[in-house]
Amino acid sequence: MGKEENRMGFLDHLEELRGRIIKSLICIILFSIGAYVFSERLIELVTRPIPEVYFMAPTEAFSTRIKISLIAGIIVSVPVLFYHLWKFIVPGLFEKEIKMIIPAVLASTIFFLIGAVFCFLFVLPLSMKFLLGFGTEKLKPMIKIKDYISFVSYMILAFGAVFELPVISYFLGKMGIITARTLIKGRRFAVTAILILAAIITPPDIFSQFMLAGPLYFLYEVSIVVVKIIQRKKHTPEKNAEVGK
Repeated sequence: MGKEENRMGFLDHLEELRGRIIKSLICIILFSIGAYVFSERLIELVTRPIPEVYFMAPTEAFSTRIKISLIAGIIVSVPVLFYHLWKFIVPGLFEKEIKMIIPAVLASTIFFLIGAVFCFLFVLPLSMKFLLGFGTEKLKPMIKIKDYISFVSYMILAFGAVFELPVISYFLGKMGIITARTLIKGRRFAVTAILILAAIITPPDIFSQFMLAGPLYFLYEVSIVVVKIIQRKKHTPEKNAEVGK
């Protein structure tokens, strides 16, 4: 009987996950359709850091508009995506703290957008200026729009994702998986991991890597503070309970 209930519970969770994925995809599609109306302006905005871009196939210009609309749809859908993600995760981990969902969604959205905006306004223009600076009179850039949009999309989404570190640390600390002492002791390993991650995510130049590694290390220090606050809040009720006894 217990096994059957567990199996039903597992199937229910899978069904819930399926439903949330479908809703998220519908949201992305709807926002992407809306973004297609502004696709030409979006392409102009994204390609400002470079002088000219080219398309090499008859369908490439159209497919680029579809791609940039899809990326815009994903970014605009971020609050909805995080809502369904935390709505699925939080009740399974913290049954008594459903109220955490809305703050988690807001924090996740804010940190993602900070990362995406930081990448778009600072990292991309400076990176492109640095990389294109290696050109000469004979060695001139001829950048395909398809490759450029793929590069920009990847960078923006990657920066948005890694800026979620404090939010992830909060929940890991809430679950007791990590402590502030653990993070402090692992600082040297974290620096190495951050540099490796930055080298993987960013283009193969030191400038872009440090543009990611610097903020990511700062967020690591923020995560230590966040986990410390959580630990203090955990210890305070325990002390009050002991005093009450």
